[in-house]
Amino acid sequence: MTSETLHPGILDAAPQPVWVVDPQGRVRYTNRAALVALGYQAASEVLGRSSQLLLRPVRPDGTPFPTSECPMLAAARTGVTTRSEDAWLIRRDGSLFPVSWWSAPICLPCGRGVVYAWYDLTERREIERAARERDAAEIRASESRAAQRRLVEKVAAVHRQTSRDLHDGAQQRLVTVLIGLRLVREQIAATSPDALPLIDQSIDEGQAAIDELRQLAAGIRPSVLTSRGLVAAVDALAAHCPVPTVVTGLLAQRLPAALESNLYFLISEALTNAVKHSGASRIEITLAVRDALEVIVADNGIGGVGHDTAGSGLLGLADRVAAFDGELMISSPPDGGTVVRARIPVPG
Repeated sequence: MTSETLHPGILDAAPQPVWVVDPQGRVRYTNRAALVALGYQAASEVLGRSSQLLLRPVRPDGTPFPTSECPMLAAARTGVTTRSEDAWLIRRDGSLFPVSWWSAPICLPCGRGVVYAWYDLTERREIERAARERDAAEIRASESRAAQRRLVEKVAAVHRQTSRDLHDGAQQRLVTVLIGLRLVREQIAATSPDALPLIDQSIDEGQAAIDELRQLAAGIRPSVLTSRGLVAAVDALAAHCPVPTVVTGLLAQRLPAALESNLYFLISEALTNAVKHSGASRIEITLAVRDALEVIVADNGIGGVGHDTAGSGLLGLADRVAAFDGELMISSPPDGGTVVRARIPVPG
């Protein structure tokens, strides 16, 4: 086999589209890959025809090149290889597709022509588009989580301030009033005994108001959470739970205030759900720090909680965990109890 017969065979087997064009821009050779890429069946459909009219290369703005300015034919005029990474060609059916192309000068019996080779960028562009959309989605998700975290931190700060204001403001004033009423009672006990029942009733009402304020402040942010941290606050939750509840685990150091508050109310909501819906006789709460902070609330109730049956309480838990880039997992096989597990990365 001679080189003259070998070369066409090599080009026909090449996966990249190749054309040879004469000095007038007419197609003198096409391989099979070029025919397939452009939607033609046979070489006779393109040979001898103007490559400019067949390919109709366009500028990035979509306007066509005049033949005298066509960059794909420039190599025939200048003798210098040219290329483009951002071009569009047209198929037989009229559809445009993105390509990168190379055009090199070649000596033909009729003068200097060019060899075209191009690569269809459609798949690459789709991959790049999908990557951009994925990156944009990740950025949006990250910004959403950051916004959630800022909101949680602001709410926690408001809770701390409100709890402090109730304790230092309204509660202290009520305590002062209560002390005053008791002093008045002592002073009039001998001279106005008929007024004592009214004063006693006022003292009882004042004490009830103080107790209600304390409960309200604890619901906003328990004082034990502020003074002693998450584990102590969870111990207090367990002690007041109507279902026997055991707390295990230690935290070596205090967590950021917003995270402590978020985790406290996460555990509180999970505990409330277990008490209301699980029919459990025992609940276990576990706090642990390994490669992340892990919080587990497990009960021995009826189970059967799924994503379709989860109420707003459990869905709210997922939002709390997501605000700190965490992950919430719920395992609840029928008659197998429910385990709510949250994993949250903790700096340091």
